[in-house]
Amino acid sequence: MKIQTVGVVGAGVMGVGIAQNLAQTGHQVILIDVSEEILEKANQEIKNNIRFQGFFNKKEKPENPDVVLNRIQFSTNYKLLDGVEFVIENVTEKWSIKKEVYPQLEAICPESVVFAANTSAIPITRIASVTKRASKVLGMHFMNPVPLKPTVEMIRGYHTSEETIETAKNLLSQMGKEGIVVNDSPGFVSNRVLMLTINEAIFLLHDQVASAEEVDRIFKTCFGHKMGPLETADLIGLDTILFSIEVLYESFNDSKYRPCPLLKRMVDAGLYGRKSGKGFYAYS
Repeated sequence: MKIQTVGVVGAGVMGVGIAQNLAQTGHQVILIDVSEEILEKANQEIKNNIRFQGFFNKKEKPENPDVVLNRIQFSTNYKLLDGVEFVIENVTEKWSIKKEVYPQLEAICPESVVFAANTSAIPITRIASVTKRASKVLGMHFMNPVPLKPTVEMIRGYHTSEETIETAKNLLSQMGKEGIVVNDSPGFVSNRVLMLTINEAIFLLHDQVASAEEVDRIFKTCFGHKMGPLETADLIGLDTILFSIEVLYESFNDSKYRPCPLLKRMVDAGLYGRKSGKGFYAYS
């Protein structure tokens, strides 16, 4: 059965991509964030993204951006989520912030609604513990840019039911995506490997072994990667990278996850990558 209405909490890079993808596949979306300014920026980003898709995809004529945006309701009011069938949460990768979202969702959403956490490192079982519906909580780790990525890493928490997994797979199928289910562990599969790779690449810069361009060129030309690890870091956001690697460091108490001092310094300086205009590379 088709899921008609989806709540998306958090209108950052990932929330924008998920809302856009859902709207472009015919879903009604309620996009929630804390300020009108953030939501207005999200509205403009979605409009621009759809236009850019039209430039790059000449074979298919994209829908008019206004038609897509009409399927998205932008709001700061959580109470609007009382009629959704599924929620995807995308707030900042800080447990102190994330854990405050779920009691609000719990109080508003019907008991049947699945809560999907789009997190790159925080354990799903921990997230489920602050709800009264642990069997209906799972992880859905989308990749950026969301509309262009065909696969989502799905994470089964300790209590996640098979019915919840199937409901989430159904939604992903409606979005034109496939889900790969893995078990709960900090960082799951993708970020347990990727964050170490990016952090080590940053150490190479810190230790003056190679430049950012040289590091990325080796990965692209020697291994066939479409992007190098530092280009990938700029795309994800260096603040998100730091949050994720700190969660891994805290969770495993293993020194191999120690964040590179250069990464910390760049985040302190506001050099987040593409979203701030400068990271390891400059963006106009």
